Amino acid sequence: MKPILYMTEYCHLCEQAQQYIIQALGEPAQEIDIIDDATLLERYQIRIPVLQRSDGAELNWPFEPTAVRDFIRQETL
Repeated sequence: MKPILYMTEYCHLCEQAQQYIIQALGEPAQEIDIIDDATLLERYQIRIPVLQRSDGAELNWPFEPTAVRDFIRQETL
């Protein structure tokens, strides 16, 4: 399963995070915009961008490509 990037439109940090994810993994994470979901907005509004693995673990911003790669590898250990 593809990692999820919780984000919102026009967020320059979210755009930068997605670029780091592409650098680290060779493809973008699935994007979920938090703006239209009250539950997600409440949970992530001051934390975005947040990268989530398929096991539910989350990597909070700030992160860089190396951290993304290490974070995703931890799921397979």
